[in-house]
Amino acid sequence: MSLAPDIRRPGPGISPVERLHALVADDMRATDALIHERLSSAVDLIPDLSRHLIDSGGKRLRPLLTLGAARMGGYAGDAHVRLAAAVEFIHTATLLHDDVVDESALRRGKVSANIVWGNKPSVLVGDFLFSRAFELMVETGALPVLGILACASSVMAEGEVMQLKSANNLAASEEHYLRVVSAKTATLFAAAAEAGAVIARGMGEFADALRDYGQNLGIAFQLVDDALDYSGRQALMGKSVGDDFREGKVTLPVILAYARADETARKFWKRAIETGPQSGSDLDRAITLVEETGAISETMARARTYADLACRALEAVAPCEMRDVLAAVADFCVERAY
Repeated sequence: MSLAPDIRRPGPGISPVERLHALVADDMRATDALIHERLSSAVDLIPDLSRHLIDSGGKRLRPLLTLGAARMGGYAGDAHVRLAAAVEFIHTATLLHDDVVDESALRRGKVSANIVWGNKPSVLVGDFLFSRAFELMVETGALPVLGILACASSVMAEGEVMQLKSANNLAASEEHYLRVVSAKTATLFAAAAEAGAVIARGMGEFADALRDYGQNLGIAFQLVDDALDYSGRQALMGKSVGDDFREGKVTLPVILAYARADETARKFWKRAIETGPQSGSDLDRAITLVEETGAISETMARARTYADLACRALEAVAPCEMRDVLAAVADFCVERAY
C-alpha cells in the first residue's frame, strides 16, 4: 500500500508523538491544567486516587489527537481543550474500571489503584471521572461532539462486556477479537480525533477522515500491545510481560498460536488459558509457542495493515505539517515494537 512521500516525513530526532505534542504544546498545557482543576473535590480520596493514574506518565495520546485534529481544522477557540480533557477523563475512568475487572496489580509500571485503595473506591472514582467528562462536554455547547463522545462511552462499555465473554475461551474467533478491539480501544481513538475535527469544521468529509484515521490507529495500537505482551520488547519498554496470559485473555497472538498448534501444544493452551492452574514456567512456554507459530509476526503484520489504513484516511485532508505528523504517529505505533 503506497502513500505520497510527504505524508510520512520523518522527524528530526524525536518521536512522532513528541512532534505532535510540540505542535499543540500550549493547548496541551491548558488541557493538563484543566484536568487537574477538575480533579478537585472535597472528598480527598477522589483527587488522590485519580492523580495516581493520571500523573503516572501516560503519553496523553488520545487528547493529543483531539487537539491536533482541531488545530488542523483551523479551530481558533478553546472548546477543544475541554474536549481533550474530557477524552482523558473517559480514558482514565475506563482504565480504573478495567483494572478492577481484570484484577490487575500494575498499571504503567506502578501498583494499580485498585491494589492501593481497593476495588470499590476505584470503581466509584472512575464514575466520578465519567461525570466530569460529561460536564466538560456540555460546557462546549456543541451537541454533535457530545453525541460522539457519549456514543463512544457506551460502545466502549459494550466492548468490555464482549471481552468478558471471550476470557478463558479458546473458541473465541478472530472476528470476535477484532470486534472487541474495535469497540474497547479504537472507539475512543476515533471519537477523540473526530470530536476535534467537528469542533473545528462541523460534520463532513474532514471529520469522517479523522474518525477513520483514529479508528484504524486504535486497532493498530491494540494489536501491537497484544503482540508485545508476548515479547521481550515489552520488558525493554519498562512494561511487564505476560499480563494478558496470566489473566486468561484470548488475544490475536493466542488465537493464531492455538489454531496452528499440534495436539501437545493445544493441551498446554487449554490448561493455561481455560482450565488452569498456570505454573511458573508456563509464560516462557507460551512465548515460545507464539513465536514458533509465527503468531507474533502475523499480529504485527495485521497492525501494519491498520496503520496503513490510518495513513490512507488522511489522504482526504489537505497536505500540512499536522497531517504529516499524524501519519508518522500511525507508523510509530507499529515501529515501537521493533
